[in-house]
Amino acid sequence: MNFELDEQQRDFAASIDAALGAADVPSAVRAAGDGDIAPMAAVWSTLTDLGVPALMVAEEYDGIGAHPVDLAVACERLGYWCVPGPVAESIAVAPILLAKDERSTALAAGELIVTAAIAPDQPRAVNADFAGLTLVGADGRVGEAAVGERHASVDPSRALFDVTPAGKDWSADTERAAAFGALATSACLIGAAQAMLDTSVAYAKQRSQFGRVIGSYQAIKHKLADIHIAVELARPLVYGAALALADDATTTRRDVSAAKTAAADAGLLAARNSLQTHGAIGFTQEHDLSLLLLRTQALRAAWGDPTLHRRRVLEELADHE
Repeated sequence: MNFELDEQQRDFAASIDAALGAADVPSAVRAAGDGDIAPMAAVWSTLTDLGVPALMVAEEYDGIGAHPVDLAVACERLGYWCVPGPVAESIAVAPILLAKDERSTALAAGELIVTAAIAPDQPRAVNADFAGLTLVGADGRVGEAAVGERHASVDPSRALFDVTPAGKDWSADTERAAAFGALATSACLIGAAQAMLDTSVAYAKQRSQFGRVIGSYQAIKHKLADIHIAVELARPLVYGAALALADDATTTRRDVSAAKTAAADAGLLAARNSLQTHGAIGFTQEHDLSLLLLRTQALRAAWGDPTLHRRRVLEELADHE
């Protein structure tokens, strides 16, 4: 199976990099952690200009109706730049939950940002204080939610909120929506892991110790090589899950869970080895690596933690023996 991106997808990724590279995303992440959502809104305005919120919205609602691989490409770049807000929820999950809803037009235009909770994968809604619409769903039903108690996250920019159904609900493919949430989160984890690797390689090339740059030491080389291997092994699983979702394959549940597990493990390894490469400075609030470390820990649990997804892979393999 060929997972090479086509020229249009590579250009799309490059355009996201160019825009977010000029958007001062780290400042928006820090501001969101302090309760100031205005810089985060500016970042999302940039995403709207790029057409990211419209990716998975149907064309009949002025969306793009893109392929799930395009979603994975976009979310990997958003993860790389540590974009704050309900990325998976608004860009990947909401278009399914609002599939036949006129509000999809506002979603595609970037005028409506949505967050969602779907048990058991995502029992709480992230960034409900930033989203214009909060949804709660389970077992094929979804509806608007009343937002309750706020809970702190390991990533201060990703506050979590209790939600309860409020008002009319409607039928929706909540299982598929949760799978897209896991796919988008997996891609974000791959992007974050790649960003930590790139940051650590650059640091290892300029930081000197005992008269030599630390990147010349074999122990450092091995740690960075381990990250590279983990990312390169996990990325094809993410794109494979995207293809499975596109084809509605019988292996979709297994493929999505395998992707989420591998991406979570790659992210954790990248976080650990990057911090060891940087030393204590990497975890200071002033260093941008700390934002990626916290984001990775938060995303590992989002849309199903590794334990849940490993169990699903095992169940699917057992069922197909």
